[in-house]
Amino acid sequence: QVQLVETGGGLVQTGGSLRLSCAASGRTFSSYAMGWFRQAPGKEREFVAAISWSGGSTTYADSVKGRFTISRDNAKNTVYLQMNSLKQQDTAVYYCGADLWGAGTALPGRYKYWGQGTQVTVSP
Repeated sequence: QVQLVETGGGLVQTGGSLRLSCAASGRTFSSYAMGWFRQAPGKEREFVAAISWSGGSTTYADSVKGRFTISRDNAKNTVYLQMNSLKQQDTAVYYCGADLWGAGTALPGRYKYWGQGTQVTVSP
């Protein structure tokens, strides 16, 4: 069992920055990969970024490459998403997920556990 809690969302202007955090508890954090996804109103959940259990491998959606950075601190049981140069199209609810068996994938069906989400709104 894994429990995930996201924090750090909010309202920011276009071009601004936010850092999301996802605190995990339960199963040993350093044993599984983590991912960030987002879901805008009326749209499906989409992949943002993923990181392997060690932090040595990361992947990003093309839409966020060069602007977002995923990282993790296994000592703090936390994964982060640093979001820079935010655009209005980044507005969504952001979710972190735990991929217990893979190295971090873009497929949401591979994630067994999810947080409750945190809202990110980018204004003009």
